[in-house]
Amino acid sequence: MSDDLLGATIQYLEELKARGVRTVHVSSETLVGLAASVRVQAPLAAALAPCAPLLEVPQSAHVQTAVLTGEARLQAIADLRARAVGCVKCPHLVSSRTNVVFGVGNINAELMFVGEAPGADEDRQGEPFVGAAGQLLTRMIQAMGLTRDSVYIANILKCRPDTPGQAYGNRKPTPEEMQTCISWLQEQIDIIRPKVLVGLGATAIEGLLGKTAGIMRLRGQWHSYRDIPLMPTYHPAFLLRNQAVSEKRKVWEDLLQVMEKLGLPITEKQRGYFLKG
Repeated sequence: MSDDLLGATIQYLEELKARGVRTVHVSSETLVGLAASVRVQAPLAAALAPCAPLLEVPQSAHVQTAVLTGEARLQAIADLRARAVGCVKCPHLVSSRTNVVFGVGNINAELMFVGEAPGADEDRQGEPFVGAAGQLLTRMIQAMGLTRDSVYIANILKCRPDTPGQAYGNRKPTPEEMQTCISWLQEQIDIIRPKVLVGLGATAIEGLLGKTAGIMRLRGQWHSYRDIPLMPTYHPAFLLRNQAVSEKRKVWEDLLQVMEKLGLPITEKQRGYFLKG
């Protein structure tokens, strides 16, 4: 089989859409077979982008595709952003959002941070982690010897969870909202292909791994997501609420493991951060 199969698949899906079909279930096995049978230079999900609203793909499905570089990666992330900005899958979030908060940073990054959802500040500015927790995350990144511009930062939800009846504050995204939205993050990860992922907080880890054991039990231990090492750690907002040096040290120990995994230089001063003298 050849690329003709991909073209025929897209044509068939477009015909179904024109006839009013709203959803087509696609199994993991079908995706694997299609990816193995055609020669595509972009992620399969990007190739099927025109039919994306029609496809219902299992959350667990993951098709390993060629790593994109240069202009191909730039174009793929731009196309993905354009589709995400136009997403209307969750009407209650669409009606309340100011901006779709896609993601920010270096699309060639080796390190990617994943949070749960935008807050009020992020919704206003259209960029993840710009409020108080975001400023702390920036300082954490700098303590690693990196810059905010050298990593990539995204959330599972691209829209702020609505808060009807509340004048201020944020709410935790529901499992259903995360399941609906996570395909955008999965495509981001497949395009960027970072060497390490850091999951920020219990909700993000629940959305990524489906585990509700609690961040205190999961943090500090390596997991895997889409064949990429994943380190769970506390959300920066937790550290803003809990200023104990012992809690800061736990997060720093997690980040030291990340630095070691990436082969980053670690000074003795860095190893001693947040240790009581």
